[in-house]
Amino acid sequence: MAQPPSSSLDLLCQPYQLNELLGGVSWLSALTELERTELLAQSAVIDVEEGEWLFHQDAPAEWLYIVITGMVRLVRIAPDGSQATIRHVERGSTLGELSMVANLGSYLYSAEIKRMTHVIALPAAACRQVLDTHPACRAEFMSRLALELTDRLEDLALVTQGDAMARLVSYLLRQMPRGRVKTPYTLRLSLPKSWLADQLAMTPETLSRMLTRLREQKIIETSRQRLTVLDEPRLRQFLSAGR
Repeated sequence: MAQPPSSSLDLLCQPYQLNELLGGVSWLSALTELERTELLAQSAVIDVEEGEWLFHQDAPAEWLYIVITGMVRLVRIAPDGSQATIRHVERGSTLGELSMVANLGSYLYSAEIKRMTHVIALPAAACRQVLDTHPACRAEFMSRLALELTDRLEDLALVTQGDAMARLVSYLLRQMPRGRVKTPYTLRLSLPKSWLADQLAMTPETLSRMLTRLREQKIIETSRQRLTVLDEPRLRQFLSAGR
């Protein structure tokens, strides 16, 4: 008689769960369940300890990754060795797919493990074959790439031109669904304040002051890992003022 999974991680790593995780990746969603199973057969589930690097910038990109559990910091390293945090990613996020653009064949950023993390490692060659043989996957990949580049350009504009409040407000607004949103609207903030501050190019003390200012003006409420936007129009005013 089959034994039940011994933990939530065991459950998340069951074949049907991994198949669903692949199906949740926009540019793999057009594959049939059987095609996703065949792709998984060429892949592996690996675990990486906190503090380790999953891959390094400019290294040959032989594998793409999908996060099952954990937290990964994506970082771009400048020629002088300084690091800039791009963002932090969790379950369902893909890593390394930009290496397939223009046949670069190398990672455009490094990936540091911030919490014990489990990932699916997909052969990059197999993923390229998917894009070559499935027009729907290729079209979705290019669409996702366009959104990714738009987000990174917005990040760059804020880091170089916006003040601390503008960067925080932009981040909060981008966690909300696009288009008109009814408030109050509650966001889940899974990042520790120190990590979020690093991502927003400010100190943890500055982040705390900005959040306190928004709370005192009744624009947001915070509770542990949740933040509720009470007044989106007034929140956007801070973004306009920062620019």
